[in-house]
Amino acid sequence: MARGPKKHLKRLNAPKKWMLDKLSGKFAPRPSAGPHKLRESMPLIVLIRNKLKYSLTYGETKKVTMSRAIKVDGKVRTDICFPTGFMDVVSIDKTGEHFRMLFDVKGRFLIHRVKKEEAAYKLCNVKSVRTAAKGVPVITTHDGRTIRYPDPLIKVHDTVKLDIATNKAVDFIKFEPGNLAYITGGQNCGRIGIITHKEKHPGSFDIVHVKDSVGHSFATRLTNVFPIGKGKQAWVSLPRGKGVRLSIAEERDRKLAAKAKEM
Repeated sequence: MARGPKKHLKRLNAPKKWMLDKLSGKFAPRPSAGPHKLRESMPLIVLIRNKLKYSLTYGETKKVTMSRAIKVDGKVRTDICFPTGFMDVVSIDKTGEHFRMLFDVKGRFLIHRVKKEEAAYKLCNVKSVRTAAKGVPVITTHDGRTIRYPDPLIKVHDTVKLDIATNKAVDFIKFEPGNLAYITGGQNCGRIGIITHKEKHPGSFDIVHVKDSVGHSFATRLTNVFPIGKGKQAWVSLPRGKGVRLSIAEERDRKLAAKAKEM
């Protein structure tokens, strides 16, 4: 009988959102314990070696991280399996590059390049509001942070704008109809739209209805909805396509049009 934590991850069991190939070995890097869950994160080695192509091998990636070149949310991380998740800011000072972890409309991790000004903050979804020892009010966010003395108007499912340098919440977005939201799980993962209304289902999962910028409506669980802006204005830069998922026919037409332009 196995005892202790699992230390391996078979390649076929790795999350599909990492987009790893099947034939480059039997195993995949297993994310360390950290601020994000295993299946909702991507280890630094996959980011550096497979996505950004800054190294070719495990050993080279180890040298990159041990040279203290990689920062996640402003902190140097030397663990090559450190888990990076949605909204995390990965900075490489030597190249002057900053990336934000987002999802594309097919639910796969997207490394979105951002400017230095935008890399100074991130958005955090509030998972719980409680009172800690000695009556100190605290909120817990989706990336495992505890923020003391938050604004009393902040509730569960709201989003706070966090200044990475000070770890202080400087502003917040209420979870309410009319605000812009990013879908972070389920079949609609990666889509972006305006919250239209919420259905309560006692004893089951609350459902939220969302409408994207081209008028397509869809529904998802409340826990999958991450507000990212007041009204239609997003507080972070969005990837190409603005979170609009095309049908198979629309995707085909767009590819054919692009090919016709090249010819």
